[in-house]
Amino acid sequence: MQKIINQAMKKTFNFTADGLNELKAELNELIGQRPAIAERIKQTRELGDLSENAEYQSTREEQDRLESRISELENVLNNSKIIRKPKTDGQVVLGSTVRLKSASGKTTQFQVVGTMEADPLRGKISDESPIGAELMGKQVGDKVTIANSEATTYKITHIS
Repeated sequence: MQKIINQAMKKTFNFTADGLNELKAELNELIGQRPAIAERIKQTRELGDLSENAEYQSTREEQDRLESRISELENVLNNSKIIRKPKTDGQVVLGSTVRLKSASGKTTQFQVVGTMEADPLRGKISDESPIGAELMGKQVGDKVTIANSEATTYKITHIS
């Protein structure tokens, strides 16, 4: 029964190939930090009483944070799926790049990605975000209203 519950609780994380490669690179970098932290723990352990050794405690906390992040990344990578380049059927799907144009002529471009890869400052928005959810399933020529500081209506001009 527990196995069934665990399988049902697993979440699949969607990534573009580039996003997955960035995650793998971060994991490799963090794994590479393990020996240095282990050496620092060894050195600080030699300084004496561990209960009063602030440097030792600090290094152990750093190791805990590192191991937690490594564990998190391994879980995400083990449960990830690559978003394939969408076929151009004219609808916004996960992985689509969408160009929008406001009535004033301002253009904006977003790529719709999974939640773990979202980075609005780089134009990558989650399919679960208000903007991403509004775009999903739309076609060129459709209008969408995005509420930021004020509601603005955009026309979808291009999907790739």
